[in-house]
Amino acid sequence: MRDTRESRLLLVLLIAIAFALITVDIRGGEDSPVDGARQAAAAVLGPVENGVSAAVSPVGNAVSAIRDSGERHDRLAALERENAALKARLGSDDRGRSRLKQLDTMLKLAGKGQYGIKGAQVIAIGAAQGFSWTVTIDIGANDGIERDMTVLNGDGLVGRVTTVGPDTATVLLANDPDFTVGTRMEAGDELGFASGQGDRPLRVELLNGKAEVKKGDRLVTFGSQADKPFVPGVPVGVVSRVDPSGGDLTRTLSVTPYVSFSKLDIVGVVVEAPKRDPRDTVLPDKPEPTPRPTVTVTVTPSAEAPAGGRFQPEQ
Repeated sequence: MRDTRESRLLLVLLIAIAFALITVDIRGGEDSPVDGARQAAAAVLGPVENGVSAAVSPVGNAVSAIRDSGERHDRLAALERENAALKARLGSDDRGRSRLKQLDTMLKLAGKGQYGIKGAQVIAIGAAQGFSWTVTIDIGANDGIERDMTVLNGDGLVGRVTTVGPDTATVLLANDPDFTVGTRMEAGDELGFASGQGDRPLRVELLNGKAEVKKGDRLVTFGSQADKPFVPGVPVGVVSRVDPSGGDLTRTLSVTPYVSFSKLDIVGVVVEAPKRDPRDTVLPDKPEPTPRPTVTVTVTPSAEAPAGGRFQPEQ
């Protein structure tokens, strides 16, 4: 359209009409006289918008999946290189071989749960942090470690990161009295909270006071919102005692942890949570029951004595 006086007047008129319609619509509220026109436009244009969205969404989702997959692959590849470097640093002597075995066991556990972990060594125990059950590990913020990350080893849950320095981090152990983690019973949905008790078994309060639990049942972490401080599915321990419910709203269990907190050496910090809850797949295989030997006792009948109570020798 050429820029003429008539075109400018038409533009001004259209703008005035638009402002008038907006004013009428706002003052009319729910009874706006233009509401019918708006609904009619939505009825006509809605299917078109949905069709375009349906056509475009798969492409967008595919691009997003490819991008996420690439980022995850790069992240896991970097973690593999770092763990390989840790293996080389551990050496080949007896202590080194023991550490390599710990690292291999931990990497297998992480593989089952699809946890992206960064290996570390315990370099100090809790004396430097007061009377808490804590350890210091040799990786920190410069290695991508953050507060409230899950810490595990080849046996199960070790604790969570509480303080992070440039090159070290402090880990609060799961047996510390200030430690609490949500738990889930194996092969079920009974939830509870496990608390540390120092050198005694963990104390677990099940939310269901009537839950059917027996000695030998196993627990894993339930997981936290946004996977911090706990990712799901990490082995916690085995039920060693079940207290009578007594009609209480909760039920108390004593749980022997999988991890030996006095023998920590090689641990892993979970820097990438699994895409899906691994549920019970990370738990160790149950040992095969040991067959009990069957003992058969054969009784050989003895000679009967005569009525007098003495044996008579043969003549």
